[in-house]
Amino acid sequence: MQAVVAAAMAAHTILTAPPLQSHCPFLSPTTPPFGHTPTLHSSFHGLSLKLARHSLPLSLAAAAPKKPLAVVAATKKAVAVLKGTSDVEGVVTLTQEDEGPTTVNVHVSGLTPGPHGFHLHEYGDTTNGCISTGAHFNPNKMTHGAPEDETRHAGDLGNIVANADGVAEAKIVDKQIPLSGPNTVVGRAFVVHELEDDLGKGGHELSLTTGNAGGRLACVAAVPKKRTSKSKKRIRKNIWKRKGYWAALKAYSLAKSISTGKSKSFWCESWNKE
Repeated sequence: MQAVVAAAMAAHTILTAPPLQSHCPFLSPTTPPFGHTPTLHSSFHGLSLKLARHSLPLSLAAAAPKKPLAVVAATKKAVAVLKGTSDVEGVVTLTQEDEGPTTVNVHVSGLTPGPHGFHLHEYGDTTNGCISTGAHFNPNKMTHGAPEDETRHAGDLGNIVANADGVAEAKIVDKQIPLSGPNTVVGRAFVVHELEDDLGKGGHELSLTTGNAGGRLACVAAVPKKRTSKSKKRIRKNIWKRKGYWAALKAYSLAKSISTGKSKSFWCESWNKE
């Protein structure tokens, strides 16, 4: 292409150049054949080049057809290893796909055959055994109920049933126990109870608070399998919130003992008996 343009420009230069002075009259282009000076015209007036039309990709979007964006769901996982003062022990694993419901897989051994209440409690603090895990996790301030009920604690997960060997296995799918956000289970405790949970329908004075599920056999705080700075902060918040409560309670009991002369630990002992 450049060679064609160069040749055309050279031809134009030659045809428009001033007349050459020659020593040979018959060779001079300025010699008029009939006594007058002719005007030399060039047939070259310009160069018009036509390029073949090709679609040149100006961007990646023009070069390739648009494809729908693939959104990969974030899988969150957590685990809790149950341990109590008795022979009851087990493992709870939790999985949540993106913002969907949480799947809880439970395996507990050392139980008496039959149903046992299984709940998520408010705090992950087990420094004073399972009693220091607090009440059922209940951010919506509801009464106790079954997992499928509209009115229920977020931590109401129903019952797990132990077989003749004392082993209970269960799979629970629930929307109220996410692995992230303000109501996350991370840093809270799973608790296996001594008795069957009546799901708030037993008519007992404790039915609408605990399901009359009896004592706490085993417990542990749920922790994420892959810990981040955010999840560690959440664990500390849910555990140390309870520790702060116990510190305040002990300080109050100490002040009370000074004024009454009673044992400084009688308040904690009274709490444990409840």
